[in-house]
Amino acid sequence: MSLLETSGDDYPARRAAMLAKLTELDAEQAKAVAGGGERYLERHRGRGKLPARERIELLIDPDSAFLELSPLAGWGSDFPVGASVVTGIGVIEGVECVISANDPTVRGGASNPWTLRKTLRAADIAFRNRMPLVNLVESGGADLPAQKEIFIPGGRVFRDLTRLSAAGIPTIALVFGNSTAGGAYVPGLSDHVVMVKERAKVFLGGPPLVKMATGEESDDESLGGAEMHARVSGLADYLAADEHDALRIGRQIVRGLNWRKLGTPPRAVREPRYDEDELLGIVPEDLRIPFDPREVIVRIVDGSEFDEFKPLYGGSLVTGWARLHGYPIGILANARGVLFSQEAQKAAQFIQLAGQTRTPLVFLQNTTGYMVGRDYEQGGIIKHGAMMINAVSNSTVPHLTIVMGASYGAGNYGMCGRAYDPRFLFAWPSAKSAVMGPAQLAGVLSIVGRAAAHARGQIYDEEGDIEMRRLVETQIEAESLPFFLSGRLYDDGVIDPRDTRTVLGLCLSAVGNAPVPEPAGFGVFRM
Repeated sequence: MSLLETSGDDYPARRAAMLAKLTELDAEQAKAVAGGGERYLERHRGRGKLPARERIELLIDPDSAFLELSPLAGWGSDFPVGASVVTGIGVIEGVECVISANDPTVRGGASNPWTLRKTLRAADIAFRNRMPLVNLVESGGADLPAQKEIFIPGGRVFRDLTRLSAAGIPTIALVFGNSTAGGAYVPGLSDHVVMVKERAKVFLGGPPLVKMATGEESDDESLGGAEMHARVSGLADYLAADEHDALRIGRQIVRGLNWRKLGTPPRAVREPRYDEDELLGIVPEDLRIPFDPREVIVRIVDGSEFDEFKPLYGGSLVTGWARLHGYPIGILANARGVLFSQEAQKAAQFIQLAGQTRTPLVFLQNTTGYMVGRDYEQGGIIKHGAMMINAVSNSTVPHLTIVMGASYGAGNYGMCGRAYDPRFLFAWPSAKSAVMGPAQLAGVLSIVGRAAAHARGQIYDEEGDIEMRRLVETQIEAESLPFFLSGRLYDDGVIDPRDTRTVLGLCLSAVGNAPVPEPAGFGVFRM
């Protein structure tokens, strides 16, 4: 049952604040969609080529969803937003696939450090969720000035392709243009390779490098053209007449995989009884003000039905069972930010119960961390927090995390933050994450500095303290915002709260490609 007062004074203000943040989000994501800009897009089209997102649109099933991942990668860095590659999950011939498409309008599709991280994340999602990986290849290789950050860790791209294939997860490369040097190993290590006639160029070293290394005179086509690889080297399995033909063949390959999901199929889907649009007015702009996560839950789960577990115990953490798009889930949601001993023990038991029934877990984060203070330390907050973190760490069911508000301190860990490898992690525009709040952190530094000055017998600089606190608060505030964090791939994207049910549904469906994981190997300990 919802108790949200949409006619109250708080709701319109919260809604307006969220809409303002969504306007900022749209503007930043538009930079990724724009790629290299109108000039380079027109030049690309003038060569008879399709942009990366249009290639994806033609590859996936008509009117099907494409869940784009990490569109803000590289935000706040020296590199373009989006990191010159588009990644996500799309349905091809009824099969959910991970798709990675180079954007050649951005520096020729060259890879920078954020491109690499984004590409590796896509491969990890394909591996853990057992989904075919389709690479739409057109890249000039590494962004050479940044090679020191790309070359050594970049070898994981090749390792991941071979591990996917060894695990029986198909890898497909559709080559539309250049795929040179290390990039030549993407088709070289893929199970299925399609090259576009007179467009694809795949070689370890181009004509200038070959001339320098061996003195041999050669041209692009004889050295690495699509027709040569289809007729002579055998690297190309299919020779496409043009880009549309390559995408048609790609769909044909996926159709021939005879792919089937190994997870538990969903039951009938029921829409929530409450309007998802009301999610915009739930989270306060000031995250120090608590909000009831049950108002979020009843707007995203099937039939708005939530079977709460231990409702009278550990009230700062809401736990319980529900279904979402027909899939059973367990939910852990922060109610008042702070996690006490009761909440930690309650969470540990609930996580173990989910393991017993092989039920995926959804974490809805809004936490300032575990409680501190003499009484709480003496009451065992460390060991109880450790129980919760232990349970999260060793739980083998799929975890999905949504950061709705605050995500501070060890609460980020206990509520399955990025370091704990949730299958997917998304943030709302209202999210903030750091070791602690900006004012708290600045205050701690002030106390430490004051004590150090006293120990040295010096007079503490009060004016300098004020300036230090101002600078620290400004820095921490900027570094805790969702755009900054998403730019560093600490989540899989910043989403509109109204899309939460859809995004979680797509993720649960993707997770269902993999077999139900084995239990953790121990019974439930009553906490």
